[in-house]
Amino acid sequence: MSAVDDALSQVPMDQLAAQVGAPEDQTRQAAQQAAQALLGGLQANAQDPAGAQSLMGALNDHQGRTPDVSSVDTGDGAAIVNNIFGGQQDEVANRLGGLPGGNNDLVKKLLPILAPIILSYIANQVQGKVGGGAAPQPTPQQPGQPAPAPVPTDPSQPAPAPGQNPGDQGGAAGGGLGDILGQILGGAAGGGTTGGAGGATGGLGGGLGGILGDILGGGRKA
Repeated sequence: MSAVDDALSQVPMDQLAAQVGAPEDQTRQAAQQAAQALLGGLQANAQDPAGAQSLMGALNDHQGRTPDVSSVDTGDGAAIVNNIFGGQQDEVANRLGGLPGGNNDLVKKLLPILAPIILSYIANQVQGKVGGGAAPQPTPQQPGQPAPAPVPTDPSQPAPAPGQNPGDQGGAAGGGLGDILGQILGGAAGGGTTGGAGGATGGLGGGLGGILGDILGGGRKA
């Protein structure tokens, strides 16, 4: 089952259709498009270190039970959509509405409803990938053993934060989270995790990958 289908399997389509005032078949099709756009946008954002850091904070806030359709905070959903697409969210909805069977007004209604559900789904999947335990601790130095050799550093790079491995600097957040999202989403929302949004969204079905690649460019849009 694809990530899109898995995430939407938790959404009662009859309730969602009633909430947005549309036929269930149209709602299902638009929800598929909206969910793919959200997943692809999240993966594209994860390619940028700043976007990955922001996304990790949002994922931490949305771990736990997936919210019911009737109890979704659409204000939170609108904020998530804005963080993913920035000022391009209207263009995303309009372009999705231009796909076969698309309806941009319906997509606009669905995005803020589905965004917290999708983010909760991804948060729980990421938690399952990385686990909830403490980070591995370094092996303590044994008495009589020489101290480990210092790790060479590049003077052009900033010093690592306390407790940070210098080798983890420089895109570790973006690359690590992007890789995890790539494993979770597979071909549903990206054919790969390299090359910015184009790589992250290249596996989306139909013209959706090209739409997101065009709109998002190298990542999150302001």
